Amino acid sequence: MPNAKVLSEKQAVVAALAERIKNAGSGLLVDYKGITVAEDTALRTELRKESVDYTVVKNTLVRRALDNLGLNELDAVLNGTTSLATAEQDPIAPFRILSETSKKLGDRFNIKAAFMEGKVLNESEIAEIAALPSKDALYAKVLGTMIAPITGLAVCLGQILEQKGGSVESPAAEAAE
Repeated sequence: MPNAKVLSEKQAVVAALAERIKNAGSGLLVDYKGITVAEDTALRTELRKESVDYTVVKNTLVRRALDNLGLNELDAVLNGTTSLATAEQDPIAPFRILSETSKKLGDRFNIKAAFMEGKVLNESEIAEIAALPSKDALYAKVLGTMIAPITGLAVCLGQILEQKGGSVESPAAEAAE
């Protein structure tokens, strides 16, 4: 039986993991066996840019944290080497980055399982989410869609004004000439 100090440290780690998972919009469990230090460093740098928390975790500790949150379905994949990637801001980012890495590295880096908003996802759902564009790209699309009618109206009104012999410049600029 472990001493009280070690037990309390492990309980603190489990509590921190449970809090991290609970606050995350999404998370992925990954088998990273066989990747090089350089590949891991590049992956961590890319994940850090997208504000994704990525850490190597002990299977028993993350199992307890997941069980505390009712995600017992993930217990089956908690064997071998395991790392956990979670994101609070952009829930799509870890899916996109880790899927690209998995395709690039092949059998040396595999996504074991994923969850989003407290729901465990299957492989097809993981692939669909990974194919989505980033949050910033989605914002740009929405903004472009909202601005398009206004821009079209401005162009149309400018052409009508030019056809009638008017000018697009302000009256104050015309008076100065």
